[in-house]
This record gives sequence, C-alpha cells and structure tokens, in this order.
Amino acid sequence: MFDRDKWDEILEALTANTFRTILTAFGVFWGIFILVILLAAGNGLENGVKKGFDGIATNTMFMWSQTASKPYKGLPANRKFNFKNADVAALKENFPDLLYVSPRNQLGGFEGANNVVRGTKTAAYTIYGDYPELIKQEPMDIPKGRFLNQQDITLKRKVAVIGQGVIKELYVPTEEVIGTYIKINGVNFMIVGVYKSKSNNRGGGEEEQKKIFIPFTTFQQAFNFGDTVGWMALTANDGASITDLKSKILEFMKGRHSINPADDRAIGNFDLYAEFSKVQSLFSILRFIAYFVGTLVLLSGVIGISNIMLIVVKERTKEIGIRRALGATPGAIRTQILTEAIFLTIVAGMSGIALATGVLWVLNFVLDSMPSDDMMFANPSVDLAVVFFALLILIGSGLLAGFIPAQTAIRIKPVDALRTE
Repeated sequence: MFDRDKWDEILEALTANTFRTILTAFGVFWGIFILVILLAAGNGLENGVKKGFDGIATNTMFMWSQTASKPYKGLPANRKFNFKNADVAALKENFPDLLYVSPRNQLGGFEGANNVVRGTKTAAYTIYGDYPELIKQEPMDIPKGRFLNQQDITLKRKVAVIGQGVIKELYVPTEEVIGTYIKINGVNFMIVGVYKSKSNNRGGGEEEQKKIFIPFTTFQQAFNFGDTVGWMALTANDGASITDLKSKILEFMKGRHSINPADDRAIGNFDLYAEFSKVQSLFSILRFIAYFVGTLVLLSGVIGISNIMLIVVKERTKEIGIRRALGATPGAIRTQILTEAIFLTIVAGMSGIALATGVLWVLNFVLDSMPSDDMMFANPSVDLAVVFFALLILIGSGLLAGFIPAQTAIRIKPVDALRTE
C-alpha cells in the first residue's frame, strides 16, 4: 500500500488518457454530490417544518362538543350539549397518564366584531379564557410582565396578557403597557404581561400576535358563560401516547353526557400527536428516496468506472503478459487493478462530498441572512455519520468497479498476452 513505485504506476496509468479518466470519474463525483444534496435538502425541509412545532406539546389532542347525531337513553338526535367544569376534574382523576387538562373558552375570532376598547381606539381580537398550563402547551415568550398564574384563577382576577399585534394597534410607540387597562366587552382588564408567539404559522404570525389571554374562571364569570367549557387541550405524559388514550377519553366523555357510544360526530377532536407522527413518517420516506436515488446515480458512475477499467485492461494486455512472464502473481495483478479502481472512485467521490459541503455552506449562509419567520426550510445539513457511510459506499463501489476487470486481467495467459499487438 505504501510502495511508491506502485503509486507512480497507478498515477501514470490514470493520467495516460486524462480526459477519459475525468469523464469516468464524473459519474461517481455526481452521484455522491446528488446523494449529499438530497439528504441535506430533506433535513432542511424537516428542520423547517419542525420549527412550526417548536415549543408545542406535540403529545396533545384537542376536544370539543358538537351535536349528538343519534338518539340515546330517551334523548333525541340533533341534541346540543356542552362540556362542564366537572369534566375537567373527572378527566384528571380517571386518566393519570394525562399531564395537562386545559379547558378553554373563546370570544371573537377572525374578522369578528370589535370587542376591545382602549381610550378612543377599538379593535377586534380573539379573547381566550385559559389556565396557566397553556404556556407549556403552546409556544410563546413573555418579554414583559408575566403570564397567567393560579392566583388569577382562584381569585378570578380581571387581568390580561396581550400580544405585540394588540400593542401596535392600541398603544403609541414606547408607551408602557404593563399596568394599563383595556375594556373587553365592557369589562375592564389590567394588562399584566406581553406575549410573543413563537409559532411560524401564517408568517409567525401576525394574527398569532393579536390574541388576548385572561383567566378561565374570570372569563366564565365576566361574560356569563356559567359552567360551560368551550373545548379542552389534553396533553399526555412523556411515557404515554395521547393517540392510545384518545378512544378511552372519548368513550368516557360520551358516558358522562349520555351520548350514544356509536355516535362519532358528537365530540369533535384533533390529534396533534397523530399529525406530527405523519410528518415524521413523511420525512422518513423522503430520506429513503434520497438514499435510493443517490445510490442509483452513484451506481451508474461505478458501472462507468468498471467499463473504463475493462478498456484499460484491454489496452495493457501486453504489459500484463510481460509482468506475468517475469513472475508477477495473479494476486499482484488483481491488487494493481483493484487499487486503481478504488483510488479513482475515492478521489472522485470525496471531490463530490467537498463540493456538496461548499454548496451547503453557501446555502446556510444565505438562509441565515434572511428573515426566518416564514421560512419552511432551515439548516440544510448532513450528519457526520452520513459522510462515513458515503466513504464506505465509495470503497465498496471501488471494489465493485475493479473486480470484473481484475478477474479479466488475471485470466490472461502470458503467452497469449505477448502475442498481442
């Protein structure tokens, strides 16, 4: 392996027809380049999509009441019903695998009527009645003040946490927000905190920054919701799956509200964990496709090297006959051909990896200089293990490319080779 004369001979053989050698190596170069770029692009897309889930408790489902579509126990079909406060306590008691059970009520919404007043300014916002656990289920930062706490719930305080979008529309620049008051549907609330949503949905969301959060108990009392719960967010412990618990939870809630067990329309639900799992499965498929396509392109390059090595062996028939006549063993001839094929394959492949690395560096530099709120593509890169895997592919490819030509070379009889003109 460290014989200088052998390497001089290999380099002389490969540079005898430089243009042909470059064209041959290009197949492997392009194959490994495509493989790395495809894997990096898949990772970049996966990173961008997962940013949308950043900070969200993905092991979560949402549940709300709809209309009973089937009669049950003497109760008619098309019956409306609502969840109650007691349902929250019952879920916590009967399902110990639930980490959070967060009830929520809501006023307003997209393009709703004006429901918030401050001085001479009025605007329409979505008002949520929530528990403090919400901040552990929905991604947000609190740059000023605080979020809701348990004392707010217990004492039914008229306090609110508002977003940057609300401040922009109701306050003048540089005005202090904490401690001021806004009027929601005629009820005064003191601002105790400012939130900033970390979700990149709808552009990081301009609309995501126009929400107002108040204590759940205050919401029910101030806006005459009584004992009604609009919907709930349920998060399972890390050791449990909310998808596995979902059917039992729905069955339990149907029993509490006298809903026909076969009525699948009475209780609406959205399983965030199931949707997140689908996204992960999608990227696993994309990763497989990247490996499959890249390997096929690489294989075409390997076939090209094998064909060229066969031509080289044909051109060097007389040389091989002379070496055999002088005592060269079949193993020495085979090693020579295999070494040439492996060397050419590795040089071409590592050049492809180097160029792919440079392209990814430039791409990441460009992405870092762009605003990332709307970006669904982030940090395209490949793991170091992929580079080692690619190196193993190159070595295996070189052996594969050189094996047939090497076997052809050692089958040449010295007498026949010396007769060749």
